Amino acid sequence: MQTEKVDVLVIGAGPSGTVAASIVNKAGFKVKIVEKLKFPRFVIGESLLPRCMEALTEAGFVDAVKERKFQEKFGAKFVKDGKICDYFFADQFTDGWTWTWQVPRGEFDKTLADTVEKMGVPVSYETTVTAIEFNGSDSVTTIEDAQGNISKIEARFIIDGSGYGRVIPKLFNMDKPSNLPPRRALFTHTVDVNRAMSDEPNRITIVVHELGVWIWIIPFSSGITSLGFVGDPEFFAKYPGNNEEQLRTLIASQPYLAERFKNTEFVFEPKTLQSWSSTTNKFYGDGFVLTGNVTEFLDPVFSSGVTLATVSSQMAGKLVIEKLNGRNIDWDNEYMQPMMQGVDTFRSYVMAWYEGTLDTIFFADDQDPLIKSQICSVLAGYVWDTNNPYVKNHKNALHKLAAKIEYRDSHRKANPI
Repeated sequence: MQTEKVDVLVIGAGPSGTVAASIVNKAGFKVKIVEKLKFPRFVIGESLLPRCMEALTEAGFVDAVKERKFQEKFGAKFVKDGKICDYFFADQFTDGWTWTWQVPRGEFDKTLADTVEKMGVPVSYETTVTAIEFNGSDSVTTIEDAQGNISKIEARFIIDGSGYGRVIPKLFNMDKPSNLPPRRALFTHTVDVNRAMSDEPNRITIVVHELGVWIWIIPFSSGITSLGFVGDPEFFAKYPGNNEEQLRTLIASQPYLAERFKNTEFVFEPKTLQSWSSTTNKFYGDGFVLTGNVTEFLDPVFSSGVTLATVSSQMAGKLVIEKLNGRNIDWDNEYMQPMMQGVDTFRSYVMAWYEGTLDTIFFADDQDPLIKSQICSVLAGYVWDTNNPYVKNHKNALHKLAAKIEYRDSHRKANPI
């Protein structure tokens, strides 16, 4: 049986895997990526956040992505019952990138993977990890390719960026349920011939359909727009028919969408994704580290997926380099706790979104510019900036602000000028 030796084996060729692979490769270590699927492949998570640009820059990917001329994104627009709240990243509290992209993920991920291959990192597609044996931090991984050929890879360390595949958590029974309730998404890509009716495409638009149900509108530079509804599974059960019939009924029922997407052509049969939230006991072990969605995937509402994927890989890749250079890494304090800072901040915002707390904040009159800039930083992905009180105090700050707004507004109604 053929055996290959590398310094670092990376599982998964998505943004998480390629960012980590590039960073480790740049340090002079031998890296190999194995990927279960054939690229390009479809995946959601099409609206990036500015914070991930720092990771893409360190990995050396930004120029290659710029060449693809993807749609530039400068903010996020929230809509409810005719009211609009715009967040522009240029106004954020935290110093950092003020723009990013909206991307068809198949094309974007393939661009990153092609670029890392040009850097000298081989990528084996349609290759499945079937077993891993650890001997301290060294490992032997058994893989099987599309033709059924079995081989082994000896590595000094493994970075698992396998996303929904969750390779190491599944192999070693590390999975545990998320504390977020199950939700369902129904989505497609549309031929957006009526885009001129909107003030897009330079930002994502999120529409509140009803409490706990929302819509994403993500325009691409090609003229195609990603469109999806997200809510409790019970919400969708009220609508008869197949996926396309359900989605067309929902579009017609939403005033913000009805005219623009009336009889629009769907690029593909609408798809569903359900119960996506998951987590694991810990993000590391002797000989491996987990990155990206394989650590924890929360919810698509604030586009946190690619940001957590790339930032975790940026962080993990640099720690792996130090590990291979002989430093004893405190993975809990240097990796898991910082990552949980970001995950937990996003989690607070996700929960506040579905509770309606953020509706009160986003659609309030006379918003405080400083507070809005601080919340904007979170929406830009800067969830590690603890100088921002809406990051540092994420568990309580949003509810306190919403209560203050509700008190102010009720007082105004009771005491009109």
